[in-house]
Parts: sequence; structure tokens; C-alpha cells
Amino acid sequence: MSGRLAIGICCYPTFGGSGVIATEIGLGMARRGHRVHLFAYDRPARLSDDEADVIFHRVDVRDYPVFHHPPYALAMSSRIVDVARHEPLDLVHVHYAVPHATSAFLAREILGADGPRIVTTLHGTDITLIGRDPIYRPVARFSIERSDAVTVPSRWLAEETRRLLELAHVPIEVVPNFVDPERFTAAPPREPGDCARLVHVSNFRAVKRVEDVVAIFAGVVARRPARLVLVGDGPEMGRVEALVDALDLRRHVDFLGERHDVRAVLAGADLFLLPSESESFGVAALEAQAVGVPVIASHVGGVPEVIADGETGLLLPIGDVAGMTEAALGLLADPERLLRMRAAARARAIEHFEINAVLDRYEALYRRLLAS
Repeated sequence: MSGRLAIGICCYPTFGGSGVIATEIGLGMARRGHRVHLFAYDRPARLSDDEADVIFHRVDVRDYPVFHHPPYALAMSSRIVDVARHEPLDLVHVHYAVPHATSAFLAREILGADGPRIVTTLHGTDITLIGRDPIYRPVARFSIERSDAVTVPSRWLAEETRRLLELAHVPIEVVPNFVDPERFTAAPPREPGDCARLVHVSNFRAVKRVEDVVAIFAGVVARRPARLVLVGDGPEMGRVEALVDALDLRRHVDFLGERHDVRAVLAGADLFLLPSESESFGVAALEAQAVGVPVIASHVGGVPEVIADGETGLLLPIGDVAGMTEAALGLLADPERLLRMRAAARARAIEHFEINAVLDRYEALYRRLLAS
């Protein structure tokens, strides 16, 4: 099938990796001339108000006394149906199995023969947390099985999906997450001897182990001048702030909250810290590498597929705060090695994760589905 496609994108609108990737796919497809409809309960963080090439459809959830919890999944299904009846959708690309793949399946059943194909991209917690929960596992498994195509950003997540949900019979294509090197341009190297800047960007959930970030930084700043820059917000923020105060580090730490100018923050960084206990990929780490910032991270999940250990960053066991502290101090004390890692990080991001190459794969997948 050739020509212009009508594509629906369903995602969470947050600053997290899945929302970023989903929005960037929509924007990229729109730039290629396709008609893109983006469904979310709020305008996604990466979708500007003046972005005319992507049509945003807000999913409003009505609350009635009989509902103990407002039925977001049903509201998403109804919104897809409403749009598709006015302008038929060729396919819906959903991000997260539960609830978005479930919502898309129900919408397709309602639309019947005119229903769109469904592409489901799994991002990690929809499998490792929601998918393994006995309450949601049957729905997650069913929704993935009923998808016309399933993609994941890493080989690790493909294996976990097959293992946890017993889906060996379902084809799963590994399509990596990506970065736009023209947006996340390389930063000039910082002068040796400057106060070191360590950066962490996340949704501040427990799985990110942001308290480890603070502990690593405490070990660094005890031995050399340094600042910690924290970008994002989430449920663990209160605990993180309490730890910063308990360690008397407030004067050394910048809490920037949720920011749209992440590249500008990364441009002033020497190192990026990502000591997560679970990561299916690590979009924030990829964006750091694209700017030329080496990453110190946990050797977990899909992270080793993104970061080349010893070349573009350093990978250590989960919870090894002492090891990560020494790794950071070692790099900061060796400007020549740090400079080599900066160049290698940028080169790897472009070579393996450049946005247009990945969008080519998604567009080919869409056309292959519609032609079959």
C-alpha cells in the first residue's frame, strides 16, 4: 500500500519515555505527509500548542456516582470510534498494552469491517509490572494477541514479554527507541577543573532509585566540587528532597521539575546518572548520549543495548552506590577519557538510534500490515 496514511496514536501524555516516543512518532509521520490523530487525556509534553500537523484528541473521562473509578479505557475506545467514524483510520499505534491496546481492540470491534489495524508497542512496565499482575495479566495477554503487530524497544523486553505472558507464539519485532540528533545536538566539552555537573532525568518513581542518585552524588561532592541537577517530578520526590536535606546537600542540588528544554540541561552536564532497578530501554540515557554525556547506569534490562559499557558509559550492578561513586570520580579525574566517551556516546546515538532510520522501520511496518 502506498500513499498517505491515516494514523492514530494512543499514549500517556507524560514526560516519561513512552509518551515522548509516541509523540515523536506522530510528529515524524506527520512531517512525512501522513494524517496523524493523537489520543491522550492531556496534551503530551512534546506536542506544542502550535503543532498543526498532528490533530490532538483529548480523552475526557466522565465521572458518574455509579463509577467507583472513572473508566478511562472505555473513554479512550469511544474517542477512537468517534474520530474513525468521521475520518476512517488505517491503523492505530498504541503505546502500552493495558489499557491502550485493550481500548483499541474494543474500538475496532465496535467499528466492525471499517476498524483500523492495531500496532502495539510495549514499553516495559506494562509487562514487568502490570502484565505480571494476576488481575491484569489475562487482559494484557489477550490485547497483545489480538494486535496485528507488536513491537518492543529492546531484545530484553521481547524475551521478558514472551516469558512472563507465555507468548512464544506471538511475533514480536524489536524496534529501538530513538533520538533526533538535530534537536539533541552535541554540547561543547566543559573546561577541566570546572565544578562537575551530574544530571538525572526521570519520572521519580521508585524503580528509578533516585535516592541512589543522591547517595552517589554525596560521595562525589565529598571529594571534589560538584552540583547535582534533578529534572522531573513524581511520587518519590518528597523522599528525595528529604534525603537531600538530611545529608545537608540542598546548596549543591538543583531541582528543576519537569522541563521541555532537556537538551539545554544536558548540554551543561559532565555525567548522567541512571541507577534504575529496571529499564526496558532508557530514553533519557539515549538523549544524554546524543548530547555527548556519558552515562553511569545499572546493568539491567535493555540498558546494555543502549550504553556500550566502557565506551559510552559505565554499567554496574543495581544498588552499587559505592561502585557508581568511584566510577563517576574516576571519569571526572580523567578529562581525556571523559572526552573520548563524550565523542563515542554521540556517535553511538547517531549510528544506532537516529530518528529517521527508526521512523522508516515503523512506516514500512504500517504499509506491510495494510498491504497484507
